[in-house]
Amino acid sequence: MNRTGARDDGAAGDGPRLPRRGQGQLESQVLTVLRSAGGPATAGWVQEHLDGDLAYTTVITILTRLYAKNAVTRTREGRSYVWTPASDEAGLAALRMRRVLDGERDREAVLARFVSALSPGDEARLRELLSRADAEPGPGGHDEPAPGHPAAPAQPGGHPRPAGPGDPDAPEG
Repeated sequence: MNRTGARDDGAAGDGPRLPRRGQGQLESQVLTVLRSAGGPATAGWVQEHLDGDLAYTTVITILTRLYAKNAVTRTREGRSYVWTPASDEAGLAALRMRRVLDGERDREAVLARFVSALSPGDEARLRELLSRADAEPGPGGHDEPAPGHPAAPAQPGGHPRPAGPGDPDAPEG
């Protein structure tokens, strides 16, 4: 499919090229349109409400990536899917932050650098959120340790969950 001003041989044409958007920007736009649907929507509906700015296959690719990130859910209807947002833009940003953290070997150092780079206002907000989470029962609170924590209940069969890569409790090697 040609963009305005692009030729089949890849050389630039006389017309202007459309600016290339980043993956995160496209995901955000698709999520915004999907949330405006007020319920499950098809990829075709999403494409139409993006003002036809993206090819149908691109919309499917973005929805599939969002599904892999748990930012949307999908349900089969006939031969295709309908999509529903499972997360808002803040949730998507939090998923990206978690994925970056999960990919780092020294989680403590990454978290320490992150906190030290926060503005005083953001640091105060983070401390308040952590205090609230600490006071709530369940994972993250004092009443029940988060899964994988050494004090967490054993998995079925009486064996603790094995430590894996990126696990803060995993032995260093």
